[in-house]
Amino acid sequence: MSATSRRFAVPLITSTLVSLGLAATLPASSALAQDTTDSSSAQPQRGGVIDTIIQPEPPGLVLGMIQNAPTRTVAGNIYEGLLRYSTDMEPMPQLAKRWDVSEDGLTYTFYLQENAKWHDGEAFTADDVVFSADVFHRELNPSARAVLEHVESIEATDEHTVVFTLKKPFGPFLISFEAGTFTMVPEHIYAGTDFRNNDANNHPIGTGPFQFDSWDRGTVIKLTRFDDYYEEGLPYLDGINWHIIPDGASRAVAYENGTVDVLPYGTVENFDVPRLTAMDNTCVTDKGHEYFSPFAMLWMNNREGPTADKRFRQAVMYAMDREFARDVLWNGMGEVPAGPFGSNAKFNDPDLDGYAYDPDKAEQLLDEMGYDGEEITLLPLPYGETWNRWAEAVQQNLKEVGINVRTEATDVGGWNQRLGERDYDLAFTYLYQYGDPALGISRTYLSTNAEKGSPWNNVEGYQTPEVDELFNSAATAYPDSERERLYHEVQRILLEDAPLGWLLELGFPTIYRCNVNDLVTSAVGVNDGFKDAWIAD
Repeated sequence: MSATSRRFAVPLITSTLVSLGLAATLPASSALAQDTTDSSSAQPQRGGVIDTIIQPEPPGLVLGMIQNAPTRTVAGNIYEGLLRYSTDMEPMPQLAKRWDVSEDGLTYTFYLQENAKWHDGEAFTADDVVFSADVFHRELNPSARAVLEHVESIEATDEHTVVFTLKKPFGPFLISFEAGTFTMVPEHIYAGTDFRNNDANNHPIGTGPFQFDSWDRGTVIKLTRFDDYYEEGLPYLDGINWHIIPDGASRAVAYENGTVDVLPYGTVENFDVPRLTAMDNTCVTDKGHEYFSPFAMLWMNNREGPTADKRFRQAVMYAMDREFARDVLWNGMGEVPAGPFGSNAKFNDPDLDGYAYDPDKAEQLLDEMGYDGEEITLLPLPYGETWNRWAEAVQQNLKEVGINVRTEATDVGGWNQRLGERDYDLAFTYLYQYGDPALGISRTYLSTNAEKGSPWNNVEGYQTPEVDELFNSAATAYPDSERERLYHEVQRILLEDAPLGWLLELGFPTIYRCNVNDLVTSAVGVNDGFKDAWIAD
């Protein structure tokens, strides 16, 4: 956290808007205001427990096996990767204390922390790294698997040294070791087991600054300080309580009445943000999302039904009023993307025209394909009232152009299952774009990533050899000008095929008491920030 945390104001909207398609926007109460809390010269203090919120309740806490955002947020303080990343996306030491890269860009040598331990007391070694990357993630983790396509071999040369040898130079390789992408898991717990049904999944064991204590389902997840953590003096906190409060209004009240100290992104509805950030002793930051660049999308099933016809998918894009969603549902936070790359994504093509809101064009495309009114289903993202309203707005937009759509609400587990089994027509989601298209974007479109079982890969089932070739070539092309040419070409093809709906580059605030210091110290924010956090008297 910087010496001064900033407080921003965003428009307030009414809670009844979608049914009429209207909203009353009130003026912001003030311009940007500076909080006067200055901890730059203060010494961190040990002790205290931070009460915060996780919304919705995660389906599990084994990071790497489960990649839902709530799992990442809680379990990012239990598990670690080899590296962390600054808010400027510069790699920082974590389980790897230093690293070397060969001149030809093919060999990456990581030198590990020598006194790191798992929470059960076993030593963390190079064998754990090899197992995590070469076995566990190749089976379970589509994000890591996309990176591992470029890896020829992974070898533990001694107890605390690991060497990754690449097939070809791969520019973004060094920014792929964040905890949620390359989670380190204990070989002695998982080797030779059915990973998904291992008993240890109910009591996750990592190397992080906090260890799992208890989970009272539907109420609270408790983490406590790991006293044998290898970074001297850390963490400062005694623990973190992640409260589970299903009702959005009650989550806001929990902050107002002092029950909780920190509101991570997405834990309160957008229309509550202006009121909460105006409270005394309240700070807010929009930092901590640089690594993820969260990107909201509408999955469209390319395998069967009306959504298998690209004219139908194009019609959906023209039918949706995405500016309304940004300005009203998200309080003006975020950007409407022209295509599959966010505006801040590396190699984004700024010349794409995108899909304007054009209901007449949508109706024309539906007539052209001979759409007969077949019913399609829409799965909202079960992450709160804002997402429910967004699903209602999209449903209304689609019905206005003649699409017969019915929403089917699920809980998080049901949403995971439906998408994993490809049992849907349209479904809301958001994925992370990470710091390079080869890490966070290509996984959504590569044919090799379209298998069932995961709600975070090529869920739509889009399979186009030309797109595969372009993404694979761009990942290892040299120099960057050639990568840019290839990525621009693939964006133009995807824009025409519209394999899914590009909705919004999300903007997320983190709200917290101003006496909570150093909460956001990396590009993943609270997902690993409690390691450095401390509470001032």
